[in-house]
Amino acid sequence: MGSLWFLPLAVLAAIGLASGAGDVTMGVAYDDVTDIAGLGRGCVEGGARGEDGVNYCQKMTPEEHQRLKAAADDLLVLTIRRPGEEAYKRFLRSARVYGYTVKVLGEEGEGVEKDVEGSRRLQLLRQEISNLKKEKEDKLVLYTESVDVVLAGGPLRLVEEVERDGEKEEVDVLLSGDGFCWPDKTQEAAYPEVKRGKKYLNSGVFLARVGTLHKLLEENAEKDDTEGKKEEKKEKKEKEEEEDKHLLQQLMTKVYLKEELRRKYKMKIDYLSKVFQNLNGATGDVEVRFLGREAYLHNTATSTVPVVVRGNGHSHLLLNTLGSYLAKAWNQEDGCRACWEDMIHLEEAEEWKAEEKKEGEEEEEKKREVRPIPKVTLGIFLERPTPFLTEFLERIQDFRYPKKKIDLYFHNEVEGQREEVEEWVKEHTDSYASVKYISPSDNMKEWHARDGLVEHCLEKDCGYMFVVDAEAQILNPYTLKLLIEQNRPVVAPMLLRPYKAWSNFWGAVTTDGFYARSVDYMEIVQGQRRGLWNVPYISECYLIEASVLRNPRTRPNYVRNLLDPDMALCENLREAGVFMHVNNRIEFGHLINNEEFNLARLNPELWEVEKNRWDWERRYLNPLYVDAVEPNSTVEMPRAPTLYRFPVFTERFAKEMIRTFEDYGRWSDGGHEDWRLEGGYESVPTVDIHMRQMGMEAEWLEILRSYIQPMQLKVFQDYNNDVGPPRAIMNFMVRYKPDEQPFLRPHHDTSTYTINVALTRPGEDFEGGGCRFLRYNCSIVDSGVGWVLMHPGRLTHLHEGLPVTKGTRYIIVSFVDP
Repeated sequence: MGSLWFLPLAVLAAIGLASGAGDVTMGVAYDDVTDIAGLGRGCVEGGARGEDGVNYCQKMTPEEHQRLKAAADDLLVLTIRRPGEEAYKRFLRSARVYGYTVKVLGEEGEGVEKDVEGSRRLQLLRQEISNLKKEKEDKLVLYTESVDVVLAGGPLRLVEEVERDGEKEEVDVLLSGDGFCWPDKTQEAAYPEVKRGKKYLNSGVFLARVGTLHKLLEENAEKDDTEGKKEEKKEKKEKEEEEDKHLLQQLMTKVYLKEELRRKYKMKIDYLSKVFQNLNGATGDVEVRFLGREAYLHNTATSTVPVVVRGNGHSHLLLNTLGSYLAKAWNQEDGCRACWEDMIHLEEAEEWKAEEKKEGEEEEEKKREVRPIPKVTLGIFLERPTPFLTEFLERIQDFRYPKKKIDLYFHNEVEGQREEVEEWVKEHTDSYASVKYISPSDNMKEWHARDGLVEHCLEKDCGYMFVVDAEAQILNPYTLKLLIEQNRPVVAPMLLRPYKAWSNFWGAVTTDGFYARSVDYMEIVQGQRRGLWNVPYISECYLIEASVLRNPRTRPNYVRNLLDPDMALCENLREAGVFMHVNNRIEFGHLINNEEFNLARLNPELWEVEKNRWDWERRYLNPLYVDAVEPNSTVEMPRAPTLYRFPVFTERFAKEMIRTFEDYGRWSDGGHEDWRLEGGYESVPTVDIHMRQMGMEAEWLEILRSYIQPMQLKVFQDYNNDVGPPRAIMNFMVRYKPDEQPFLRPHHDTSTYTINVALTRPGEDFEGGGCRFLRYNCSIVDSGVGWVLMHPGRLTHLHEGLPVTKGTRYIIVSFVDP
């Protein structure tokens, strides 16, 4: 069965990142991108350029192409390392995909955990430009701060824009455009006007010739050198420290706003976002589009295709979304290509030896790094009454992962489900490396219990922390292994409430951290796009690598103001720059809806037919029902016209219904006077309890609509109520006992049709009994448990309940008028 959980490997599984040339990246030549549908390379206005960067909508001689390509090959990307390991890796990956040469400024480890101050960044840039000037003054450099940038095209695109703009107006320094004037808004009026686009500059990313940039930085340097200010910085006030962050921005602004200097250094702002896209203030201007096997960013406001995409300000979360597609991470033909990168393979274990490998999988696994099976701390959280807990616990135990590599941590806050949980913990304690159980009587709040899991994981020297809330029904037994092998610091399996768009992740968040829907959310949850998605919020089930736990800067914390624990966790992780991925490459399971789940009832899952239909059906719907309701299947007709019998419910349903009604215990006395009926009189009384008394009327009508009505339409064709569930005002359980009411006299039902659900088995639970149809001299005495007998009510089917001689017979009856 293991092979059911693995998607077939595409040819792309064997494709790795190219280490160099920009013409061929990840094994795909630019012809594959520009030769759409075999039509040959050609002009696609507003579309992505080829992987060689050439805009085929502009004429270019071979000599021009060679000149631009030489400049592109010589282009150097300068960047500053800043906190955010995964964002930094994403930047380097995008550079590697398109064949850029990158140089990281600063000492080894600088900027990894603590941000590099603005004066230090400016110092490093000056030093590097000074060194480069000695080698080649006309060399082009692209400067950016790595963690908030994704490169979405090749270096030839950058060179082309500078060179071609230079045909009209020579450009040596191309600055990115911004919709905001910062850090000093009072300078807005000093900027030259533009017809459209973003007229303010942003120094977070720019393209420049080394010689010109060197002059600009040196001739406009402050009199006091940077080194001489180190001691002075220690005593800077808050305002001065804020200004320090923006030294490069202030320098560029000061120079640009002076026309003579702007002309001297040949400075220009990319106000139409031909090259640079600052997302802050422009999130509504951009969208991901696809051309062949290439995803590209399209600026709908300026009809341009920017190459350098920057998530500045509060727009870094949008960059995370875009980063799931750009730089050949995902396309509509191959799907998720980045998903295969950096994956690992766990060494063999008895638990997954039975897996069947599909063609290509074994070769793919050989390429991955093989690691020992890591220790995992599995944290289970039951924080509120949750239906189908039995199935949840069974599925936890079914995990195909060595149990002795798992330290179990179980926090139970629900007194009403304590007995079941503690029986399970006791039964399986010896299976795990260790077990820590926190009961309701320990009075540990959820926030502290979850923080306690982090500490417990570190104490156990874990490799991973795997959190599973009781709402998460994990159907794929290989989930833990697969998430580990995906090799991301934080990754969650995508889980949905069946038949709903409600999931365990958010595609976007508002500025104050609450839910917002991303443009691709529905395509992801509906499975139209499969892959690994960088999202701002996950919950219910996720895996966190121990390296995240051990780092004080990134350590998960479930407390933040008055936020719920899951929101606090995700906001803290976002603030620390930790990426959260959700994986929908395969199916993992689903979510339970535990809203308003009432433990005051016996067998409360019986009421969950609407809120948790999928799980309700697995527990209570007879597996034979699906075949029985098929249009071409034959419905059993036991020895009388228009008398039908078919399977609907499981034996568990029957037993739980009986126990639940008996626990309620308010059976009628079998007399004609009945306060429950309008008029207070029952002509053919039984000892019964009405669904309405049980608070189950709405659920039972839903059962009639979903499972009985389809069979009624099959056998009594075109007899339908199109406005909603069948009309059935009489729905009740009847009890027959020899010493109470053993039989029922002949009668017609006040219904269009009647259903009779057998809840007990003749010969075992009772003797005698059954239903006799007098007109046809037909007795039904052998109905299976959970089977339904359906027959017309008025006029044609006079019937009686045959005497029960021993035991107790239970049935459910509904009088239905569609």
